[in-house]
Amino acid sequence: MRGLSRAVQYIVVVWAAVTLNFALPRLAPGDPVLYMFGGEGEGPPPEVLEQLRALYGLDQSVLVQYGRFWANILTGDLGLSVSQNRPVTEVLLEKLPWTLALVGTGVLVAAVFGALLGAWAAWRPRRPGSRLRDRATLITVLAIDSMPGFWIGMILIAVFAAQLGWFPSYGATQINAEGLDWLLAAAHRLVLPAATLAIASTGTFFLLARASMITVLGEPYIRLARAKGLSERRVALHHALRTAALPVYTNLALTLGAVISGAVVVETVFSYPGLGKLIHDAVTARDYPLLQGAFLVATLCIIGANLIADATYPLLDPRVRKQSQEVVHEHRD
Repeated sequence: MRGLSRAVQYIVVVWAAVTLNFALPRLAPGDPVLYMFGGEGEGPPPEVLEQLRALYGLDQSVLVQYGRFWANILTGDLGLSVSQNRPVTEVLLEKLPWTLALVGTGVLVAAVFGALLGAWAAWRPRRPGSRLRDRATLITVLAIDSMPGFWIGMILIAVFAAQLGWFPSYGATQINAEGLDWLLAAAHRLVLPAATLAIASTGTFFLLARASMITVLGEPYIRLARAKGLSERRVALHHALRTAALPVYTNLALTLGAVISGAVVVETVFSYPGLGKLIHDAVTARDYPLLQGAFLVATLCIIGANLIADATYPLLDPRVRKQSQEVVHEHRD
């Protein structure tokens, strides 16, 4: 029954997200066909504009466009990009791998570093100064977390690209590079954008891990482990940290939406050719089909991450796995 309820929830979420993806671009002012010719003002003859609107399906009513949008999604046809005059699916497949690499690296680094830092800050062994360490770390992380993503990116560019010259300040790979050289160049140019996303996202995982660690430290089994004479290191790593890290894992999928939103800014700052910069360019060009396709892909990625988190969480938490087994046995009985 729980699985059916979950499936209905995801279906409703997909429907609502797709509907918003269709509606939001149309709320923006301006005519996407006119933007093909430089925006409002003098343009081609009216009959040419009508032909182009008919080509992109913009001459139909909103309800007809909505129905065609759903039909195209179900058949895998996301239409033709107004600004690039290419199939939207082709453009998205070209940009998606770059964003997956950027977001995946940034989220992984932020989750691991934020969880370890949060657990370390909250851990209070029997020694003076642990509370002061917690407060100092909390204030520092909150101060960094309040910085805008574009500002963090500009600071990294100024220090590590302009001053030190360690990393390039824009682009995703080196022109004319092939094979291993291409891969190394792509990894090299990924460092600064991924570091920007990681720094901007660490605060969320830090706060989750810190709050969870404080709760775990009050559990009876932690007091029992200490009463048995186990070292503080063993209690922290083998008992407290494993449990405290679970909320970080469950919130990875929820954080993904905010990180993808942040990727729009980061990819624009670094001229990184992913979905984020594509969305920025599509908004500027009022490219409805491209915007709809990009939002749809981002939405499906977030929903897919939530599905994976739901499916794998019982494997990590024995308590949830035991509860699921008990529910199954009750239904059988």
